Amino acid sequence: MKALILAKYAPHALKGLISGSDREAAVKNLMDAVGGSADYVAFVRGKYDVVARFEVKDQETAIGLVLAVKASGAFEEVDYLEEVNMTQVVQAAQTAASAYTAAG
Repeated sequence: MKALILAKYAPHALKGLISGSDREAAVKNLMDAVGGSADYVAFVRGKYDVVARFEVKDQETAIGLVLAVKASGAFEEVDYLEEVNMTQVVQAAQTAASAYTAAG
């Protein structure tokens, strides 16, 4: 499964970045540990400081990875977005819509 992490660094972690902490190597280590891979890691402008797109074997692994990142204390905010197949979502919605009767 593929997913995105969007994160805002805590001030102490930003100091680590400025002092030369190699975050791409840290992400690679993390992905290797959970049997996954990261397509990219990028700094971004706006609400978040960094975004990473990764692939792991299942949802449990992704959520465990996110929990570990949050528990590290390096981030003030971490959001996790799971990618889904839009065609399958629309098909499921069409099936559900044809069977559902609204109240009233």
